[in-house]
Amino acid sequence: MSAKRFSYALVASTILSGCSASQVLENWHSPSAWFNEDDASSENSPLDSDEVMVARGDEDLKKSVAAGNGDQAENAPLDDAIAPELRLQAREAREKLDSPRDGEELSESGEDLWDRLRAGFQMDHSVSNARVQAQLDWYARHPRYIDRVVERGSRYLHHILEETEKRGLPNELALLPIVESAFDPFAYSHGRAAGLWQFIPSTGKYFGLTQSWWHDDRRDVIAATDAALTYLDRLANRFDGDYTLALAAYNAGGGTVSSSMRRNRNAGKPTDYWSLSLPTETRHYVPKLIALAKIFDDPEAYGVELPPLKNEPFFEIVDTGSQLDLAQAAELAGIEINEIYLLNPSYNRWATNPDGPHRLLVPIEKADDFRTALVEFPTDQRVSWQNYRVKSGDSLNTIARKFSTTPSVIQQVNKLNTDLIRIGQQLLIPSATKGSDAYALSQAQRLQRTQERQRDGNKVDYTVRRGDTFWDIAREHRVSVREVAAWNGMAPGDPLIPGKQLVIWSKTAQPTTVASNQRNNAMVRKVGYRVRQGDSLSTIANRFAVNVRDIASWNDLNTSRYLQPGQSLVLYVDIRNSP
Repeated sequence: MSAKRFSYALVASTILSGCSASQVLENWHSPSAWFNEDDASSENSPLDSDEVMVARGDEDLKKSVAAGNGDQAENAPLDDAIAPELRLQAREAREKLDSPRDGEELSESGEDLWDRLRAGFQMDHSVSNARVQAQLDWYARHPRYIDRVVERGSRYLHHILEETEKRGLPNELALLPIVESAFDPFAYSHGRAAGLWQFIPSTGKYFGLTQSWWHDDRRDVIAATDAALTYLDRLANRFDGDYTLALAAYNAGGGTVSSSMRRNRNAGKPTDYWSLSLPTETRHYVPKLIALAKIFDDPEAYGVELPPLKNEPFFEIVDTGSQLDLAQAAELAGIEINEIYLLNPSYNRWATNPDGPHRLLVPIEKADDFRTALVEFPTDQRVSWQNYRVKSGDSLNTIARKFSTTPSVIQQVNKLNTDLIRIGQQLLIPSATKGSDAYALSQAQRLQRTQERQRDGNKVDYTVRRGDTFWDIAREHRVSVREVAAWNGMAPGDPLIPGKQLVIWSKTAQPTTVASNQRNNAMVRKVGYRVRQGDSLSTIANRFAVNVRDIASWNDLNTSRYLQPGQSLVLYVDIRNSP
């Protein structure tokens, strides 16, 4: 979401305002406190956005294929919203995502999904461009990459292709999740984009993708596919049916593309995609899709053999009627719980969303058995509830922590209008029907696998305290905000909860910890800065006594890309060391 911009003059007055430093630091990891995100998301259409959407992309998978290993999916970060007991289960499901499935036998007609895909190609594949050729050359040298993305996409491609055809959109768009997420349904980027189609929270919200303690629609195969194709269709209409411009806008924002077109028009230059000056990521985004479409259109020409894929649905949508424990669902359907997660990756907890929609995707051959088992399964056993009697000293917060839930969930379940509870009051607490080992290993075990991976630097075990920010911690240990987040499976914008354990690979000779009260004495302010002629990240960093990597992290910038005069940046500076 684009931040509200402030002029430098206005920022100067803000710097001198009476806002306390502790308040500034406390709000550091609460973007809405700074940007009033809820208001902005309701007013600003993503069609007009000028923010590059930082997707997880397929670069990790490319590196994995080039290195000849298969651990890319397992090691990629996960959304912190996924419950501790499910996070390793999600990782194990990812391993299954990369496991080759049994070879498929085609129907008697011999038609497979690739014939259907090619029949709906509409974009110009004849474009001669060095960026497209570079991608083609890489795919031709690494045919295993195509095998891997087909293995991953085999569960979802038929549905995506069917939805693309319903809208009359080019079938090339069915391949876009390869570029966005490498068909990883749990993909999560440092820009907080999630799912197959890599929606950031604000854009997802605009297109009806809701998030709660129980679920995240951005990872829902059905809902996110519908939202993505709706978004692409609207962008295509905005750019008069030019899908190269629509795709560029999906990545960089419609405002970014329109501004570049306006500059070219004023300079008497062409305004087609290939002639525009766009962010580096966007310049390679469309060529990747065109190159993939050329490979799938004529694989033999590039020495690639596509694995056969039936032109049949992989899954069926089953109405569960009410909330259902996911471990119970796997047993009733007669499938592994990993398969439940791969087809239903939106769930953050051990059960489906109590507010619906009450549905699960299951392999098509298991759908009828699942429906039959659901009819025979008692409704009162679909989820488990614990009775809890409130004791002296209890609060909704302490009870929520005890049962790994949230105060709002307890309030909702028990129809409480306030957070006030009384001693002796009976509360219903939702809980899993199975032990945690039926869902995944503990968060501690999952974190141990990630955090003990050897990296450069001195390993520091750090406990988050009130007032801590990624920026403070990173600066103290001479590393970047993005590195601290990645080492702990987080995104830079995620909240830091007091008591959370972090691992930092410090670049200081003798890592030390700055006391919280010392940090609170810093006069840190959030400032907006408009880039001027001759500015670079280095000159701005020197001017405000901050780090280039931090500026890049705060603004999701590619450091190899030049800043543009008039571009707006957000900085967090200690005003005692700044002009």
